[in-house]
Amino acid sequence: MSSQQNASLPSGLVIGGYRIVKKLSSGGFSIVYLALDEDNTPVAIKEYLPSTLVVRREGELEPSIVPQNLATFRVGLKCFFEEGRALAKILHPNVVRVLNFFRANGTVYMVMKYEAGRSLQELILRRRDSPGRDYIMGETTIRNIFSQVLNGLREVHANKLLHLDIKPANIYLLSDATPLLLDFGAARQTLHREDEKLYPMYTPGFAAPELHSKSTTLGPWTDIYSVGAAMFACISGTPPQPADARKESDKITSALKQHRAHYSSELLQLIEWCLKMEADQRPQSVFAVQKLLLEEPRRQESTGLLKKIYQHFSGRGKSGDKNSSAASGIPTDWR
Repeated sequence: MSSQQNASLPSGLVIGGYRIVKKLSSGGFSIVYLALDEDNTPVAIKEYLPSTLVVRREGELEPSIVPQNLATFRVGLKCFFEEGRALAKILHPNVVRVLNFFRANGTVYMVMKYEAGRSLQELILRRRDSPGRDYIMGETTIRNIFSQVLNGLREVHANKLLHLDIKPANIYLLSDATPLLLDFGAARQTLHREDEKLYPMYTPGFAAPELHSKSTTLGPWTDIYSVGAAMFACISGTPPQPADARKESDKITSALKQHRAHYSSELLQLIEWCLKMEADQRPQSVFAVQKLLLEEPRRQESTGLLKKIYQHFSGRGKSGDKNSSAASGIPTDWR
C-alpha cells in the first residue's frame, strides 16, 4: 500500500472523554489534534495512524486495514501504547508530558499536555527567510536551547528509552523559550526492523546511519547524531547531508567550515563530532555533549580583515587546538 493522506477525526467528536477541536498536524505515522478534556482544559491527542498500513476516508472513524498489513499494524499499536505508558512516567520540564492513553476506533491515542509555542523548525525557517540576515541563529541561543534539550534527553535515556526522531520539528519552544522534546520515534523504529513499509518515515539528514540498517546496535549515540544534525540546521537553515549520501561523498566538514565567521570553532567541532558516521566515534553519552555546550568558547571567530590578520599571525591556531581537542576525539582542523 502506498502512503496517502488519511482523513482526520471531525471537530466536535468526543472520544475517550475528550472533545476534538481541530487537527494540529499530521504525518506518515500519526495525526495530532487539539482537544478539550471534561474541564475544558486544552490537551494534545496523538492518534496512531500509519498511512503506509491503513486507510481512513472522510466520514469514517475506524481505519481500514488490508489483511497483509494487519500483523505489522498490531506490532506498531502495541509499541505505541507501551511508549505512551513509559513516557507517562517521565516528569521533566524538557520532555512532553503524557497525561493519558486509551484505545478507541481500532487504534490507540496518546494524550499530552498542550503548550502554547512553536517548533524550532518554524523559527529556523522564519529566520532563514528574513531579508538582511546573514546567519540563522546566534550561538548563545543554540547553546541554551540544546543544553536544555539534552537535560530532557538524559532523563529519557535514564529511563532506558531512546527518542530516535530528534529534529527541529520535534523540538517545541514554549512561549518562554523553554524547549520540549516531542514525538518519540520508538514505535517507528520497532516497525522498521520488522517491516520495510515504515522505513521512509525517518527524516533524511537527521537520522543516524545505524537507523538505516537492521544489523547495527542503537544507543544514546544514535540520538546524539540527531542532536548534532538539529544544531547543524540551526546554523545553516537546512538539514545536513543525509547519511546514505555521505557514504558516497561526505561534505559535512566543508559545509560546517562555511559558518566559521559566525560561530566558534568549539561549537562547530562539537557538531562535527556528533555527526560522525561511525557510532563509536561519536560522543557516547548526552553528558559529554552537554558538558561542552555549557562551556564558554575560548573565543568567537574573528571576521573579515581581523580574521585574516589573526590567522596570519597565529598559524591558524592548530598548535593550540591539538592538546585540548584530540583527547576528547573532537576534530582539530577548524582554525
